[in-house]
Amino acid sequence: MKFQKWQGLGNDFVIVNADKYHDFDFAGSARKICDRHFGVGADGLVTVRALGGHDFEMRIYNSDGTETEMCGNATRCVGLYLKQNRLASGREFQLHTGAGVIKPQVLENNTVRVDMGQPRLTRGEIPVVGEPDEKALELRFEACGKKFTGTALSMGNPHIVIFVSDINHVELAEWGPQIERHELFPRKTNVEFVEVLSPQMVRMRVWERGCGITMACGTGSCATAVAGVLTGRTGRNISVLLDGGELHIEYSEKDNHVYMTGPACEVFEGETV
Repeated sequence: MKFQKWQGLGNDFVIVNADKYHDFDFAGSARKICDRHFGVGADGLVTVRALGGHDFEMRIYNSDGTETEMCGNATRCVGLYLKQNRLASGREFQLHTGAGVIKPQVLENNTVRVDMGQPRLTRGEIPVVGEPDEKALELRFEACGKKFTGTALSMGNPHIVIFVSDINHVELAEWGPQIERHELFPRKTNVEFVEVLSPQMVRMRVWERGCGITMACGTGSCATAVAGVLTGRTGRNISVLLDGGELHIEYSEKDNHVYMTGPACEVFEGETV
């Protein structure tokens, strides 16, 4: 099977044109392909299938073999992948995902701006245990023998954003997996720890559902921007500093959509045996 390896701020993916491999078991093979010692090595396996014109289906399999609804960094990588491989003309595409239609636009400098759509803020949409029509702002809960306060929301996949005074004191490898599987989150959750540096800049580290610690998370950065606005900590345009680099996020007051802008890069191409 031929593939390309891509990364967005160190969040890396194996991308496959699924039109060429109709009978391949991507879900069953994702764990092996993503293994960093015995496979290609990646945070996820992404398949792309043409639907006609500028429309494509994008499916995302985590490194643990589970399928996720959405991934922001993968969306940027796929946008540039489509352009560079000339799978459609132009610079704007529509990706049909488990979270709905997401629209990447490749800019002149080969960074990618993505319309991530509107955040989902009620417990039923996220989902979070509790009254379905209630928002999940400043939730208080316990995990790892500690008390946490976080804002939950969905960017097509669930997130809990926890603001902290010092990101260097976060024990991500210990706290992340326990919060991911907390009983509050029936479909598990991505976990973001965020230190606000200014109303226009934050530092974020992430534990991704189904992957563990990653160097960047696009949907997590979007969730952070939304949570910052909802709790009065940041403005609507922020820079998110991640382990792998920087993303710019705009939470538009005009249309309530979240826009993410950042780089994507092909690493290499190859063929599995």
